[in-house]
Amino acid sequence: MPPEQHRTPVRSERRTQEQRRTATRAALLAAAAELVVEAGVRAVTLARVGERAGYSRGIATHHFGSKQALLDALAKSSQSGFVAGVGDLPPGLDRLVFLIEGYIRELGRDGVAGRAFLLLWAEAATATELSAGFRERDAAFRADLREDVAAGIANGEIPGDTDPQSVAVAVLGQLRGIGMQRLLDPDAVDTQHLSSAVAGQWRRALSAGTSRTG
Repeated sequence: MPPEQHRTPVRSERRTQEQRRTATRAALLAAAAELVVEAGVRAVTLARVGERAGYSRGIATHHFGSKQALLDALAKSSQSGFVAGVGDLPPGLDRLVFLIEGYIRELGRDGVAGRAFLLLWAEAATATELSAGFRERDAAFRADLREDVAAGIANGEIPGDTDPQSVAVAVLGQLRGIGMQRLLDPDAVDTQHLSSAVAGQWRRALSAGTSRTG
């Protein structure tokens, strides 16, 4: 049999192994998110995550190595693509408003991963093993917000005396704060209404004065 006929099954097997690995990792992260929401960060152990996902007690250690690495991966995965479509828009005021509205709307879905992220974020204020990773994620979020404000200033949508860093800090604080309130008292936070109301407030605040000075 020619050598090339032996190679196709090997490639298929490798793809299957990678798919199994990806599925296992996703199941472990989902199990970790459920445990964080149900019992808190301190109740999460690698063994419990493996059992909750339906695998052996040692599978989470094999995939992540440590609890900190697992929680870092959970935080990253739970916020990846949180607001669908934002990456398709060019930087500027429209993208910023789209992000604000979409973020608050997603908070209203009460997804386990999103709730787990907020609990991890709150825990990071006192848990040193989490703080560095969340500082980096918040810094990256603020950088994206600053980029939108700076682009809005450059194209005349936002007044030139606006401080992008101040806006970034305020927007991030507001979004996280709404999320925490939603966790504590869901009935008091109408995300459907807030999503458009808060987005509209930021659009008006950031575009104020451009018609007179532009």
